[in-house]
Amino acid sequence: MNDDIRRKRVTRFIETLNQANELGLTVTEATKGSLTLCLPYSDRIIGNPDTGVIHGGAITTLMDTTSGCVILCGLEDFELCPTLDLRVDYMRPAQPRMPVYARAETYRVTRNIIFTRCEAYQEGGETIANCVATFMRIGKDASPKHYRDLITGGEE
Repeated sequence: MNDDIRRKRVTRFIETLNQANELGLTVTEATKGSLTLCLPYSDRIIGNPDTGVIHGGAITTLMDTTSGCVILCGLEDFELCPTLDLRVDYMRPAQPRMPVYARAETYRVTRNIIFTRCEAYQEGGETIANCVATFMRIGKDASPKHYRDLITGGEE
């Protein structure tokens, strides 16, 4: 599978997630085992109206979505993998009026579990938060065929 297919799969998957659509998440880069998503700044996600700082829940959702979607970049076949554990460590607030990016990677894929790590950052590269997560592999056939075809574009 090439990077263009990975990007399309992640984009189609994100389009099925209401919270990702509400936040306006987009794919910046998708490669084998790595994914970067962008959370655009918006008045709707301000957590502190006095400073304009983004609410931590929006950043957590960005990181959770990126961590879950990077699995689509790490596996050849589409497979839904429910979250087992997700831990987010916040380092600093995001700068107001700037997009936030999350870059995730699958650093270990086993028969039953996928391990990911993720970093949220802004232009200039300063880390906002780090995240580690584990996902349970339930197999390709656990997803309805029509949903698999929606995500893969019928490529499988």
